Amino acid sequence: MPHAGTIDIQNVNKHFTVKGKPLKVLDNISLSIKPGEFISIVGSSGCGKSTLLRMLIGLESEYQGDILLDGKRIQGTSLERGIVFQEHRLFPWLTVEQNVGLGLLNAPGTQSEKDKNVAEHIALVGLKGFEKAYPHQLSGGMSQRVAIARALVNRPEVLLLDEPFGALDALTRTRLQQELQRIWQAEGITAILVTHDVEEAVYLGDRVVIMQPRPGRIKRVVDVDLERPRDRVSAAFTAIKDDVLSEFSHEINYATPAERLERVQTLPA
Repeated sequence: MPHAGTIDIQNVNKHFTVKGKPLKVLDNISLSIKPGEFISIVGSSGCGKSTLLRMLIGLESEYQGDILLDGKRIQGTSLERGIVFQEHRLFPWLTVEQNVGLGLLNAPGTQSEKDKNVAEHIALVGLKGFEKAYPHQLSGGMSQRVAIARALVNRPEVLLLDEPFGALDALTRTRLQQELQRIWQAEGITAILVTHDVEEAVYLGDRVVIMQPRPGRIKRVVDVDLERPRDRVSAAFTAIKDDVLSEFSHEINYATPAERLERVQTLPA
């Protein structure tokens, strides 16, 4: 089983330059994530949650403060951090096993060891028998399973997920949320999910980090003290979901009409 990483985000501030002027995107973000914990980050559009994830990936290096993995500042991308985006980003000319194997391109080990690892992770995501299939022969949900296998095949310390199921239909999304929970538990690693979907955040997260925009900052962190697997229709689950949703009512009520429409569209009913 891979080592689960510890993440420490310490007093992080981030600016972009727009028309020659600084625009503050993140304001004094601090968060500690324990090894093996599953953290969900939610917020309306423009709150900086995807920017924060890009910084955890190592794609944004210009900021103030520190983002540490096991006590060391994150610098650039690394095999220690697996990444799954909203789009699966599979290479259409490669098979499932070849796409997953790309995650081991610069990894140590013999080819037979790598082949075994690829086979294990294809089985882990429930795609045994589809090793020779090409992306055009897969459904959207199956393609995202391949992307998850590719992100995990290096046995990283941390799995980073940026709206991984946002482009899928509701039924497929629900099934893959269940599968992601199973896979995370099997791998035993730290996971950080960015999502607009409050129900998804509560279903998967040990804690839900609520962000508010302009500039992006942490408004509140909600503990999800529910046994797994979680019952989405239980009173306890609904109470936590409603509690998280209530944090967005002020943003919607005091937004401009255009902003209100955007925020209503990006939050679940």
